[in-house]
Amino acid sequence: MVVIIGPSGSGKSTLLRTFNGLEVPTSGSVLIHGVDITKKKVDLNTVRRNVGMVFQHFNLFNNLTVGQNVMLAPVELQLKDKASAAKQAKELLTNVGLADKFDAHVQSLSGGQQQRVAIARALAVEPDIMLFDEPTSALDPEMVGDVLDVMKDMAKRGITMVVVTHEMGFAKEVADRVVFVDQGKIVEEGTPEQIFNHPKSQRLQDFLNKVLSV
Repeated sequence: MVVIIGPSGSGKSTLLRTFNGLEVPTSGSVLIHGVDITKKKVDLNTVRRNVGMVFQHFNLFNNLTVGQNVMLAPVELQLKDKASAAKQAKELLTNVGLADKFDAHVQSLSGGQQQRVAIARALAVEPDIMLFDEPTSALDPEMVGDVLDVMKDMAKRGITMVVVTHEMGFAKEVADRVVFVDQGKIVEEGTPEQIFNHPKSQRLQDFLNKVLSV
């Protein structure tokens, strides 16, 4: 679990989006299982099957039911037949606390529930890595905890995750490594203990003084 923190506009989301080719770096390399995905001959569609992503806004299909949203990618990518995809979708929805919402319409769900459906949908293609781009920023405060609980459970199950977030308590509790980004550069990185209790740079100290005092 790698958590990326930093002020708004610092490049956190841009960095995250290079990990599945949504942003193309002007220099450097992005290695997934030893393959540099910035090379022209790399099939990004294949890469993206192994790298799931959950966005700030849920991007669910409102014309489909919850179950159909989760089943869509495995069926369209021919990874599973409809029966197998439906079974998997029900299991994933159970894992995110929405076992009773398989046949529900997306519009009937709260924001927190929709984000949990988005997580289940991303997991449906069984990715090796999950990317989260500020997954709680569009949620009401009361809904944030439910989504973070799902992510904590994923961390306990050993799913590799890279998370951009403003939730410092979550970063402290769950991260193996925290990366602090400012003005497009990695200023400091380390364990949560190092970053939050023993920051080395003045910039990180100033950032933590502001966000932790709010």
